[in-house]
Amino acid sequence: MKKTLFILLACFVATVSFAQEETEEATDVVIEGNVLNDATDAPLENVNVVNLNSVRGSTTDKVGAFSIRASVNDTLYFSYLGFKSIRVRVTNDWLKFGDIKVKMTELGIALEEVVVRPVQLTGYVEVDAKIIPIYDNYRYRISGLGSGYEGGSQQPGAITKVLGAIFNPADFLYNVFGKRPKQMRKLRKMKEDDEIRNLLHSKFDRETLMAVLQLERTDIDEILNKCSYSKDFITTANDLQILDAISECYEEYKVLNRDRG
Repeated sequence: MKKTLFILLACFVATVSFAQEETEEATDVVIEGNVLNDATDAPLENVNVVNLNSVRGSTTDKVGAFSIRASVNDTLYFSYLGFKSIRVRVTNDWLKFGDIKVKMTELGIALEEVVVRPVQLTGYVEVDAKIIPIYDNYRYRISGLGSGYEGGSQQPGAITKVLGAIFNPADFLYNVFGKRPKQMRKLRKMKEDDEIRNLLHSKFDRETLMAVLQLERTDIDEILNKCSYSKDFITTANDLQILDAISECYEEYKVLNRDRG
């Protein structure tokens, strides 16, 4: 009798747990809010909003309003040029009462003066050839491996560096790609979300990539370095280009790792 009661109790607990999980999944709804300047309460337009859990993106409109799908305990990441990026956890109260105000703090940034000097040509080929800057970033394509790797330097060892990065991936790449399957799956989600692609196209701070992939800025630079992208590309590319570069590197890493097995 006791054994029967125990089995029935276990089944009841399992049923309740399953029902709870279904209820939590069903709470994935559209939530709304407004983003304001903390100092003036003025609405902020074009603030980037990313759900770090489901990897969905949104942007605020002229009155600072946004809407995005989320569940309880999801984390929303707000970023805006000149303001401190913040993370906000979605709570039951947010789902219950609806519209919520998110306030962002403006950053004080002192920009140094940058002087751009044009190239002054003399008209003499021998002299001008030494004055004109040379950009030595090259990409080498290997058949069957996507669009190729950027060697970064026109040197005899450049191609060797590319092959070395592909066929002998360092432990760093293994630790990032091999031990972070959940974060790496988010790469594809980011590439498929038009809102996220649009916001990354105009960003150069790597903050959104860092937040979604749970990587530091130095980690992102090191991934690209190990995959033989040039220093110029790493420092000047926008965040969308960086996303595509990391994704390309990861896909080729998976192919080679599978072939190696």
